[in-house]
Amino acid sequence: MEPQPKRLKGSQFATDAWVAYPVLSEEQSQEVELMEAFAVPIVNKKETSRLVRELNSLYPLNDLQHLKRVRACKEKGSPHPLEVLVCLVSEAPHMKLLSLHSLLPSGDVRHDGLGDPFVVRVPARPPLTRPQFELASKHWPTSFHEDKQVTVALRGELFSSPQKAAMHMYMMSAIAAAKAGGEMGMEVVGAVVVNPETQTVIAMGHDCRGDHPLHHAVIVCIDLVARSQGGGFYSFDRYPACRFTSEASDTLENVADAERRSQPYICTGYDLYVTREPCVMCAMALLHSRIGRVFYGTTSADGALGTKFKIHSQRDLNHRFEVYKGVLSNQCENLMRSGDNIQRLQEHS
Repeated sequence: MEPQPKRLKGSQFATDAWVAYPVLSEEQSQEVELMEAFAVPIVNKKETSRLVRELNSLYPLNDLQHLKRVRACKEKGSPHPLEVLVCLVSEAPHMKLLSLHSLLPSGDVRHDGLGDPFVVRVPARPPLTRPQFELASKHWPTSFHEDKQVTVALRGELFSSPQKAAMHMYMMSAIAAAKAGGEMGMEVVGAVVVNPETQTVIAMGHDCRGDHPLHHAVIVCIDLVARSQGGGFYSFDRYPACRFTSEASDTLENVADAERRSQPYICTGYDLYVTREPCVMCAMALLHSRIGRVFYGTTSADGALGTKFKIHSQRDLNHRFEVYKGVLSNQCENLMRSGDNIQRLQEHS
C-alpha cells in the first residue's frame, strides 16, 4: 500500500463542512416516556421531612428511583411552595374519588400541611442523555448520571481539529476506493480499516460483488485485514484499489502490544471508515471481528447501524462498538447518487 497521504492545505475548511454524530442505542435516543402519578401540594414546608419519610414507607417507589420525591411549585404566586410525589396512578386502580383520605390513609400519613391531590405526568425511565434529561425535567425533577462523552458527541464536538483532519483523510481514501470500484462496474461503495493507535491504513477495499454476491466493501476489507495477519480466504489481486498492509514489527513494539498480537479477533481496536451505512450482514461481520469504531458517510434504507437496526448496541450480543455518522456526508451522498445514475443507465442500455 502506498504511504499514508499527507494532510492537504485547506483541509481545515473542508472538515468544518461536516460533523460526526454518534449513533446511540434505542434507549439513549428514544423519546421520553411519561406515566401518570398522584402528587400533593405541601402547604407547610416544615412538614416536608416527615411527609417524605411517611410516604417512603407507604409508597416506596422502588422502580422510580430516578424521580425526586419533592419539587418546587412551578406556578408563580402559588399558595403552596412545594409538591410531593405520592404514587403512580396504577398503584391505586380502584380509587373512585380522588381525595387525601382515599390516597393517604390517616393512620399511615398525617395530613397536616397538605393540599388536595392532583394527577401529574412523570418520566417512566431514568434519562440517559442530556436531551432526555432536559425534556424529562420539564415534567418532574429527575436524577441524571451524565456520560460526558455522549453529551459532547451529541453537540458534534467530540473530535478535535487534528482528529477530524485524519478522519477526513481516511474517508477520502474510502471514496477513492468506491470510485475505483465503480469504474470497474461495481456498486460505488468504499471502505478503509485503520489502526488509530499507529494511524496506519491496514486495508482498503470496495464493492466486489461482480465476483461474489457476499463481497460487500466491508466484507472485502475484513478479509484483507485477515490477509494482513497471515490469514484471509479470498484474493482481490485483480482490483488495484483493494489492498492491505502489514504493520511493521517495530511499530508494533512501540505500541507495546505483545498482547495486541495475541488477540484472537481480526479487527480488535481498529476503526472502519465506509462511505455508506453497512447492511445487517456487514454489521454482524464487524461485530464478530470485534471492530472498535465505525464511521460512515451516508445512511442506507436497509442500514443496520442506525437506520433500520442498531446492531452495534444490542445488549444481548457479546460485543458492542461505537458508531458515528456524517463524515464527509455530502461527498458520500453525491457518490451514492452518481452510482445510482450509472446503474440506471446500464439498465436502460
